[in-house]
Amino acid sequence: MTGRERIHAALSHRQPDRVPLDFGGTAVTGIHVSAVAALRDHYGLEKRPVKAYEPYQMLGWIDDDLKEAMGIDVECVPPPRTMFGYSNDGWKPWRMYDGLEVLVGGGFELTIDANGDTLIYPEGDRSVAPSGRMPKDGYFFDTIIRQEPLGEDPLDPEDNLEEFTPVSDEDLAYFDRETHRAAATGRAVAAAFGGTALGDIALVPGPSMKRPRGIRDVAEWYMSTHSRRGFIHEIFSKQCDIALANLEKIHAVVGGRVDVVFVCGTDFGTQTSSFCSVPTFRELYLPYYKRVNGWIRKHTSWKTFKHSCGSVERFIPSFLEAGFDILNPVQCSAANMEARRLKSAYGDRLVFWGGGVDTQRVLPFGTPAQVRQQVLERCEIFARGGGFVFNTIHNIQARTPVENIVAMMDALREFNGRACA
Repeated sequence: MTGRERIHAALSHRQPDRVPLDFGGTAVTGIHVSAVAALRDHYGLEKRPVKAYEPYQMLGWIDDDLKEAMGIDVECVPPPRTMFGYSNDGWKPWRMYDGLEVLVGGGFELTIDANGDTLIYPEGDRSVAPSGRMPKDGYFFDTIIRQEPLGEDPLDPEDNLEEFTPVSDEDLAYFDRETHRAAATGRAVAAAFGGTALGDIALVPGPSMKRPRGIRDVAEWYMSTHSRRGFIHEIFSKQCDIALANLEKIHAVVGGRVDVVFVCGTDFGTQTSSFCSVPTFRELYLPYYKRVNGWIRKHTSWKTFKHSCGSVERFIPSFLEAGFDILNPVQCSAANMEARRLKSAYGDRLVFWGGGVDTQRVLPFGTPAQVRQQVLERCEIFARGGGFVFNTIHNIQARTPVENIVAMMDALREFNGRACA
């Protein structure tokens, strides 16, 4: 099978020739630049700086030679602009705190504050306040909250909609070009078109925007989902109108070259509980997810990708009702998220994209033998009958031992060898 055929089999709940693998297909299934560099060294590939194509989390672009070495089945079509609002062009070198030299886009503009922290600016404009901070000796950026004080005047939903705009001709040309490139690889194409994130807390502060208006404080936003629910409904309703109009234009350009579309990364789970109740989810979020996914299902062949960390088993029936095909990252270490339980209850209706190994404890801090054991156990549970794409539970983080990443890859190959024997 080609990578695309392998992913299609898994998405159709058919048994592929081997477990399909994704790394780098989305901004939540990626690898930190430092780990990409270490993997290139391990596989004996040409030494060259890794591109930090997603600077917020400092994710590294995985070139074709490394994709081939790892056996990756998914090709990424990233958004036209990064989380900090600049395009990935005009690449230039930048040295991280640990001495690793990477490539960053031309709009990657920084200053260092009195504490030694690195500050990054929206759209590369250092005349405005910085929107991200990498702590001294850190490996990725945190958002800086820049919300103006809320006055007594009624809030205007348009202020929280200024980043949701009609898709431009320039962006349509970008998606046309990038989907052609991605489809030519023979891998499945995963695209992030943007505009469909309902309250994704990474986006609420507006890190890409020079002067964000409205509710941009994380705590204020969460409180507003209860105290200003009508206001949030107005935002989501108008956002959906814009998103559906954009999707129609994008689909007319890219058509069937896309296999998977990243719809939303809003987290609903914590380690032990959730950010809201199921009734709140169904009243506040479900109607809008159904609109977006319903349009996609009616007009396209794309499969819909829902990311939510944490303990989300209670929401899975509603995710399915909303029309999501894929759940990521499948955080099996969270409460009520045991792998066997999930596969038994939902494996015939939901594709598990992730869950292959724990990135909080086992992959970064375990031994290679412990990594191997968990990977084999998870594959044994999730892979039978299709409906599984191997990935870690969220991105592979900085300082993860390369020998553990290699042990993960070796264990996946071992399982595939057993399954095909």
